[in-house]
Amino acid sequence: MTPGMLNGLTVLDFTRVLAGPYCTRLLADLGARVIKIERPVDGDETRSFYLQLEEGRTDQSSYFVRFNAGKESVAIDLAKPEAKAVALDLARAADVLVENFVPGVMARHGLDYAAVSAANPAIVYCSITGYGQTGPLRDRPAFAHLINAASGAMDLDRQGEPEPRVAYLQSADSLAGVHAFGLVLAAVHRRQRTGQGAYLDVSMLQSLWGAEDLGIAAALNGGEIIKGPRVGMIIHAIKGRHIAVQFIGGGPTWDRLLAKMGGDSPIGAERFSTAPGRREHWPELRRLICEWLDHFESVEAAMEALSAARVPCAPVRSMEEVISHPHMAERQAFSMIPHPGRGEVRVTSAPFHVDGAPVPARGPAPYRAGEDTRAVLADTLGYTDERIDALIRSGAIAVP
Repeated sequence: MTPGMLNGLTVLDFTRVLAGPYCTRLLADLGARVIKIERPVDGDETRSFYLQLEEGRTDQSSYFVRFNAGKESVAIDLAKPEAKAVALDLARAADVLVENFVPGVMARHGLDYAAVSAANPAIVYCSITGYGQTGPLRDRPAFAHLINAASGAMDLDRQGEPEPRVAYLQSADSLAGVHAFGLVLAAVHRRQRTGQGAYLDVSMLQSLWGAEDLGIAAALNGGEIIKGPRVGMIIHAIKGRHIAVQFIGGGPTWDRLLAKMGGDSPIGAERFSTAPGRREHWPELRRLICEWLDHFESVEAAMEALSAARVPCAPVRSMEEVISHPHMAERQAFSMIPHPGRGEVRVTSAPFHVDGAPVPARGPAPYRAGEDTRAVLADTLGYTDERIDALIRSGAIAVP
């Protein structure tokens, strides 16, 4: 366990599903206290997702547990008039507030930046939305698949095919969460120097552009957008398994591949000698490289030859193969956390090491929505038992 780099930082988490919870999970992994606000009874909607970790329950999905490990849960019904005062009291006790509602939802509950910063001028308030807080698309609800379509990424992913396709990875969500994570820490650093709070506006659509390298940069400067297939990227089957090979448009990786295939190889032709030439003749060049790969008896043999020549390559692994790979064990890429109904469950660790050590999940995910409501309101805010009981009767807060 690495020392908590964010010990003493309190985060009020009004997020759900993926982008926001991933941001706050990373903060929790580094030692921040994260108080997750959930709806009474049902909680975060991902509680009901696949895979349910406990037989007979519908609120213990592996999805929810993974992205909410190390957090506390307070159940508040924001539709109740008494709930606003509770939420503002929590905001006064917090350093950071993160939310990922559609623009306007927090304002309707009296919890937008203007209201929260009036209660706590030093608050770092981060909003994560599909399209950002401004612009004609701001009010549209967003999921990663929709942002993939709206951002242009889905069109690029067609790779020359006639129809767009669904991407498996939820990249827009995770990238927005990571951008928010970094931006929150930058704002906290500024506050330590100046005392100034911050209002942060993170767009999933703009975050996704961080995963695109050529198209936007070219288009912004009058260039042609090359939609694919991507030059220098090959996936090829050898005896029923697949290998991925990549070399950049020019430079040492191309030279190494050329040397490995032999000076008399057809890929040494003049038309392939420059990056523009390789791009123009890519279908033919790809065919020649794949024909060369066909001479290997296995993916492992091709990997050995390419790796010896320092040509970047990798086998196409299944998720099961990745999880059981010795590299994942060496990196301690997965953490075991307690779970009341199952004993222990396995989740991903943070994707970085600190001071040479892995950063595992800090603790269990909230087992029930609102399981920490009473303790947080009593210990953190100083609410009496009588006040807490009255709030429970009003429906403003809830306990399991």
